[in-house]
Amino acid sequence: MRKFLLIGSLLLILSTTYSQNNPLWLRYPSISPDGKTIVFGYKGDIYRVDAKGGIAIPLTIHEAHDMMPVWSHDGKSIAFASDRYGNFDVFIIPAMGGDPVRLTYHSSPDYPTDFSIDNQQVLFTSSRNIPEKNVRFYSPRLFQNLYTVSAKGGRPVLISSAGFENAHFNSKGTEIVFQDRKGFEDALRKHHTSSVTRDIWLMDVKANTYRKISGFEGEDREPVFSNDDQFVYYLSEKEGSQNIYKAPVKNKMAEQAITKLTTHPVRHLSISGDNTLCYTYDGVVYTLKEGAQPSKVDIQIINDGRAGVEKNVPINGNVTQFELSPNGKEIAFVTRGEVFVTSVEGGQTKRVTNTPQQERMVQWSTDGRSLVYAAERNNSWDIHKASISRKEEPYFYAATVINEEPLIASPAEEYQPKFSPDGKEIAYVADRNILKVYNLESKQTRTLLPEGRNYSYSDGDWDFNWSPDGKWIISDDGEGNWFTGNAALLKADGKGDIQHPLKSGFGQGNPKWAFDGKAMLWASAKEGRKSMALQGSREVDIYAGFFDQELYDRFKLSKDDFALLKEKEEKEKQEKEKAEKEKSAETTTAKAADKKLEAPKDAKKTWTPDLEGFESRIARLTINSSSISDFAINND
Repeated sequence: MRKFLLIGSLLLILSTTYSQNNPLWLRYPSISPDGKTIVFGYKGDIYRVDAKGGIAIPLTIHEAHDMMPVWSHDGKSIAFASDRYGNFDVFIIPAMGGDPVRLTYHSSPDYPTDFSIDNQQVLFTSSRNIPEKNVRFYSPRLFQNLYTVSAKGGRPVLISSAGFENAHFNSKGTEIVFQDRKGFEDALRKHHTSSVTRDIWLMDVKANTYRKISGFEGEDREPVFSNDDQFVYYLSEKEGSQNIYKAPVKNKMAEQAITKLTTHPVRHLSISGDNTLCYTYDGVVYTLKEGAQPSKVDIQIINDGRAGVEKNVPINGNVTQFELSPNGKEIAFVTRGEVFVTSVEGGQTKRVTNTPQQERMVQWSTDGRSLVYAAERNNSWDIHKASISRKEEPYFYAATVINEEPLIASPAEEYQPKFSPDGKEIAYVADRNILKVYNLESKQTRTLLPEGRNYSYSDGDWDFNWSPDGKWIISDDGEGNWFTGNAALLKADGKGDIQHPLKSGFGQGNPKWAFDGKAMLWASAKEGRKSMALQGSREVDIYAGFFDQELYDRFKLSKDDFALLKEKEEKEKQEKEKAEKEKSAETTTAKAADKKLEAPKDAKKTWTPDLEGFESRIARLTINSSSISDFAINND
């Protein structure tokens, strides 16, 4: 028996060693100019290894994410991107290892792509502000401008704001080959064909002119020059899976497929001075001399690779959402995909979820004793509820027992939960474009906004809100269109038609209730500078529309008229209080008789939004604001 245990232990050790010595999903391999060494990223660090394979040596060991290594042309230095100071900046390090030197300091992410021919400058891309005459609009993460910065550090110099990615010089520094970017589409999406797919371009540095050298309607990317500058190697999906192609720069020759792999895409293309290509396929690094067979680079990493390491991580950063509790004493927030609750005053914090899956979109119940949130479990987004178990414990942050349960869990995608004001129902989004309401007591679901009206590009990109009395929901409604629509007014009980208080070609963004549900606020670019392409920053304003004529009349009063009205109301209030005191001096019998004639104090007048003439009760609250993605409301 002991013999079998020893054999089992040995097999476990061998298995562990094997997994460490055969790492997968190595990223951004870059082959040296002499073709003898490869640097690559693995689990957030930069490694170097012999181009024939072997044990990889870490060049960086840091808690930050280091990636995208680029060789200098003399093989003495390596530039790379690292987020060790927040966003990604460009750093440089000796090729044999040493202390990294930070070269860029901007708040926009910077990514190195090449060195100048004399190795004195580092070429990098960054989505910084662009010149006002540029045809492109500024986007904080979309379009990259091309810069150089001294390899010793200094002020970056703009080369072009035409929109660059994966830019490389030719051997003389007279031309730059690059891929463009036209839209938001994910760079890793496979088999994508549309008007925003990437193309390969050449820039004449001296003449500042551009020439397109690819024509496939799908993705063309990651170009590099051949050593004689006569050809460009790049990746394309023109024959199905992404492979390497060779296209002439000047001569009229047919381009050539260098690889014909079918199962997985080729990624992360680089080239040495002798035209040895280096790339990844299915997470493994390969080298290839044109006309020969690909050679797998067997790489060994003899360390734990940061696997299985437990450490304490601060949670006062990377917060993706936070919500103040109804009593104002607690804040629920999401960081690193987990839900936490912290005390506003004392700073005591309680972890609510602890799962390998992601949680997000947290919301408070009306009584503050429950939280609902979306959780990516069982292969789909579901809605879960966490509640304080013990009645004597009023706060989440100090609760000793918290119960969690799946509330709405089906194979469909269900997220973005919001409690009704009375806490008896939850509105949520199903399958990314349907608005539903779930009754907690009956466990029945009804549909308010059916399928096909909203098209979601990313989770949470359309929203809805309960009215303060819980009888209505105001929601974004694309009305079957793409990226445009008008706010819809829906009865919470699911009865009645979908109503649109206002029709506008520019729509109403981020609609919210105001003034106890008697008004609606929204953002619109109707009267500001805007992009007709519906991308990038637009000047928007905040508008208020009133469902009540009396409230609108009151809102439109001048400062002096409003002061007179307040004075009149205060006088009437004092007179009423005086009359009530005199009335309290009457006999009990008289009081009883009077009470029979009074309406019950808790009787409330039923109020219904008045949509007739709504367009005449609109006020513009801001003028030519910058792009507003969200805003808060103070009903006072």
